[in-house]
Amino acid sequence: MKWTKKGKIFDPTQFKLPNDCTEFAQSPQTLVFDEHVRIYFSTRKKDPANGMYQSFIAYVDFNKELDKIMGVSGKTVIDPGNLGAYDEHGIFPFSPLKHNNEIKAYLCGWSRRISVPVETSVGLAYSHDNGETFARAGEGPILTSSLREPVLVGDAFVRVYDDVYHMWYIFGTEWMKGDKDEPPVRVYKIAHATSVDGVTWNKDEGKQIISDTLNSHECQALPTVTRIGNRYHMYFCYREATDFRKNSERGYRLGYAYSDDLVTWTRDNTNSGLDATAGDWDSDMMCYPHIFQCNNKTYLLYNGNEFGKYGFGLAVLDET
Repeated sequence: MKWTKKGKIFDPTQFKLPNDCTEFAQSPQTLVFDEHVRIYFSTRKKDPANGMYQSFIAYVDFNKELDKIMGVSGKTVIDPGNLGAYDEHGIFPFSPLKHNNEIKAYLCGWSRRISVPVETSVGLAYSHDNGETFARAGEGPILTSSLREPVLVGDAFVRVYDDVYHMWYIFGTEWMKGDKDEPPVRVYKIAHATSVDGVTWNKDEGKQIISDTLNSHECQALPTVTRIGNRYHMYFCYREATDFRKNSERGYRLGYAYSDDLVTWTRDNTNSGLDATAGDWDSDMMCYPHIFQCNNKTYLLYNGNEFGKYGFGLAVLDET
């Protein structure tokens, strides 16, 4: 895989976003329309009462060449979750899918806990106005913690291949005590599920499909998959479980794997074609990737330093 970086293409601090959000454009994910590309992302608003963030969804529209911003969302894309709901404290990521003249989105909802910081689950929403706004299919999640996936089910990415819905998602294996003054830290892995309708899912519960390269506590997040020819390609981000927020040696990097059958995946980080650029906006961290096609080209969106606090960038694949 050989990529050409195009640099950072969107900085949320330069725009007026809905819900008075001023920072973060995390996990950029696309819907490709006839005349433009809509990139959804999670942005944040800080509660002055307690200093804690709540995540909201916004979008920015680009032209099909992805070199010109056409506008940003002027209203709330999806309302915040209700009191006590799985997504009460935010949605991150927000993964849209256009299939059979229907637009839906898979939500990773966050809710705060007492003994550990958060719990996450996957929900479903539909759009009836061409992706400008979304409404939940129901107040509860479609995927959540279970017997062999005890915590932190989330990061759903869905595509349809040969009339079958495929979801790649993460599940938490454990919470661990953090180092020094850190709160408890989580460990999560990538898994796979299938569906005939995109609502009810079958999965090999608790099966990790991407091997570890750091250690057994490696954290894997935000899988994104595309098909090029007869091969499927996955990008994701991975890091150490502890001391990752400010230590760039332990922070997020992009991982890569490939498959010929959507079942068995071969991890091959050395051939991902993407690495940090010293002194640039992604020098310390690369995370939250999203791969997609537009105008017969393959692109990858991703976040850089500080978990996407100052936006996201773009790379284009050399398919020769």
